[in-house]
Amino acid sequence: MTLTQAQQNVDEWIKTIGVRYFSELTNTAILMEEVGELARIMARKYGEQSWKESDPAPDMADEMADVLWVLMCLANQTGVNLEEAFARNMEKKTKRDKDRHLNNEKLI
Repeated sequence: MTLTQAQQNVDEWIKTIGVRYFSELTNTAILMEEVGELARIMARKYGEQSWKESDPAPDMADEMADVLWVLMCLANQTGVNLEEAFARNMEKKTKRDKDRHLNNEKLI
């Protein structure tokens, strides 16, 4: 599935099951919430934070998918084609960082 197809799938789901999109501001807040849920898992799995008994069972893949879902909602609402934007972003990073990371002593 391409990013464009995924955006279309999200749009179809919203229009048939989700009734309508939440506002862009609400979706931005939801995106921050979902990123926070992913960060909680990352901090406990890879960082120094310990799990609490009250923590829900961690599902990192599901939390990443939640982040992607809301990002696609925002892209649809604001007219951004993520596939095209990602391709441009990769090109920008490749040109900008072509030698930068190879010459970074911290990465050796």
